[in-house]
Amino acid sequence: MRLTIERSALLKALNHVQSVVERRNTIPILSNVLMSAQGDTLRLTATDLDIEISEGAPADVARAGQTTAPANYLYDFVRKLPDGASVKFDVAPDDPRLLISAGKSRLHLPVLPAGDFPSMPSDGFETKFEIEPTALARLVDKTRFAISTEETRYYLNGIFFHTVDNNGAKLRAVATDGHRLALAEHDAPKGAQGMPGVIVPRKTINELKRLLDDAADMVEIAVSPQKIRFALGDAVLTSKLIDGSFPEYARVIPKNNTKRLKVDNKAFSEAVDRVATVSAERSRSVRLALEGDKVTLTVNNPDAGVATEDLPADYSADAMEIGFNARYLLDVAGQIEGEEALFELADSGSPTLVRDEADEQALYVLMPLRV
Repeated sequence: MRLTIERSALLKALNHVQSVVERRNTIPILSNVLMSAQGDTLRLTATDLDIEISEGAPADVARAGQTTAPANYLYDFVRKLPDGASVKFDVAPDDPRLLISAGKSRLHLPVLPAGDFPSMPSDGFETKFEIEPTALARLVDKTRFAISTEETRYYLNGIFFHTVDNNGAKLRAVATDGHRLALAEHDAPKGAQGMPGVIVPRKTINELKRLLDDAADMVEIAVSPQKIRFALGDAVLTSKLIDGSFPEYARVIPKNNTKRLKVDNKAFSEAVDRVATVSAERSRSVRLALEGDKVTLTVNNPDAGVATEDLPADYSADAMEIGFNARYLLDVAGQIEGEEALFELADSGSPTLVRDEADEQALYVLMPLRV
């Protein structure tokens, strides 16, 4: 294999694929990236056996071929090369090393046989459709903060994608950690109706977000009961799905919360952040006292002090107090696109619904804390 490639094109592809590689691997070849040179393209592939990312970059291929080399060393070396550098790769048939050269810089890396590199099957995808990258990014951004990190409840360690009939067919994304829930939906693309409900793992979601940040064309999605594949331009992300049943989340979405609190979202977020300065590290609890045209935020931590702040609010129901985790309030506030956040409440012990009047296709549920 011998080729020349422009540094920025190589770095962009390497940046996308190397992030899936685990730093510590008991299987040596999983620390490597597969390089396949053919025609006018260098294709890079990395996998951890659950996720596979592949991306092509334009290259001047003098001799086609395949090899694998350590992903982290390759990425770090290319990253440190000057902008505009022309990078040359050369693997002699009888040399167990990859020579990388750029200007006066040289790097020899050990290689492992390309034939030993594992690949994920690319068949069995029954559902296929396309979606705009901005629409998919919105579904991900609105929900991923609520993904659970508790490994024992593995079926909550991802985003649940499925289609529903809600004034027309919708592609819906839901995430919950048992303390909060985030839901967002988008008009279902042609071909998405009837797709199986799938739980896409947290790591896959994070890798997808990185690819979406650079995506310009339509995203092609293919789904099977065991795998999902996202094709974004020259990049292809294939992942196993979480094998489990997502809970009946609709049962925890309040339907009859009649007390409505409307606050300026920016002012509310900043106030929560200020009073949470003295909150206990573990509970992060903030008490909201609702009465008349104001809401009073209070944090009382015997070890650190007491913080209070009054905010103007639109609230006309009976006075009440309710507590929330400050971090959860800030996470939801960060998703509100409109100027105001709308809280729909029942009582101090029941789930609270939060809506964004600028985005009717998203909602959030917060479980209260005892305060």
